Amino acid sequence: MIKLVDVHKSYGKQKVLDGLNLAIEAGKTTVIIGRSGGGKSVLLKHIIGLIKPDSGHVLIEESDITRLSEKDLNEVRKKFGMLFQEAALFDSMTVGENVAFPLREQTKLKDQEIRQIVADRLRAVGLSGVEEKMPSELSGGMRKRVGLARAIALHPRIVLFDEPTTGLDPVMTEAINQLIMDTQKNFNLTCVVISHDIQSIFRIGHKIAMLYEGRIIEYGTPEEIRASDNPVMRQFLSGSVDGPIKVT
Repeated sequence: MIKLVDVHKSYGKQKVLDGLNLAIEAGKTTVIIGRSGGGKSVLLKHIIGLIKPDSGHVLIEESDITRLSEKDLNEVRKKFGMLFQEAALFDSMTVGENVAFPLREQTKLKDQEIRQIVADRLRAVGLSGVEEKMPSELSGGMRKRVGLARAIALHPRIVLFDEPTTGLDPVMTEAINQLIMDTQKNFNLTCVVISHDIQSIFRIGHKIAMLYEGRIIEYGTPEEIRASDNPVMRQFLSGSVDGPIKVT
């Protein structure tokens, strides 16, 4: 579904991605882990075409988006949904208007059809009947659910999650993890998740990729990652200050 081939990206003298290679399977959830400031969000923005690499290729279903015009790139982006870290809801809009926003912007559906899709997507994330509420009336977990409902409004094939459980308590974290798994399965999505939450990555990931110093240094199933003898991988999972990852 998604393939990054020898991707390089620098900002000034700082190399962020340094010959990165990654293949993301269709219909699965791939979790990308790594240090804070290590390039995970930059990688995510390459996948959706918000950033172009200095060199290398980003393929979405065999189409190299690094070579597309803005018009063609926008067509590819219709395959994507995105759940941002803080849900990124429009505070001046109701919940229903937030979920309807991409439908009104990108389709010619009638109001009744849009209302039905909004109700269906909110039901899918366990939030039936909240269309008239404002985002300020919702808890952090509910806001993320609304953000997910909006992300899947256009029935995308790929959904990107930027640290979906950040700032949530353990109970709500588990609820969001379960929601990601259910949504991925029910809509047959290809999901890419950035996360620092070690328990979550093993809970939701079919595959896990470790980004370190601009490259994917380890990739595999949760079982393979747990069994890894890579010292960087082992230090990261254990949270130890001792090892090749230097604390600065």
